[in-house]
Amino acid sequence: MAMPAVRFRVDLGREEAIGPGKIALLEQIERSGSLSQAARELGMSYRRAWQLLDSLNHCFRERVAVTAKGGRRGGGATLTAFGRELIRIYREFDAEIQARAARHFRPLLRQARSRGMTRKVAPIVRLSDR
Repeated sequence: MAMPAVRFRVDLGREEAIGPGKIALLEQIERSGSLSQAARELGMSYRRAWQLLDSLNHCFRERVAVTAKGGRRGGGATLTAFGRELIRIYREFDAEIQARAARHFRPLLRQARSRGMTRKVAPIVRLSDR
């Protein structure tokens, strides 16, 4: 029996948000040390990866990552301590949400039609609503 899965985005303001795509990008940057490599690994264009990272860096007073242009000495991207903390907080919250979804929706799964994958619920959590 498939388990329910929740995908969520945390809105920090009108145009600022953190979701699974941005967090995955940060995690991949941490592993590879490169924005272009992270983009390739995630199957996205470099331009899109750069836009997501730029968006994150402008969401907060502190940067989540710093980049260096390529060239003879090579470029790269490195997460800041704040960027690593952002990932940790997001993943902890994600684990709590997934556990709650499993606990609350498990009784309903017996009633679900089996079509391979369970559709994902995508609530929007607004920090201003708290």
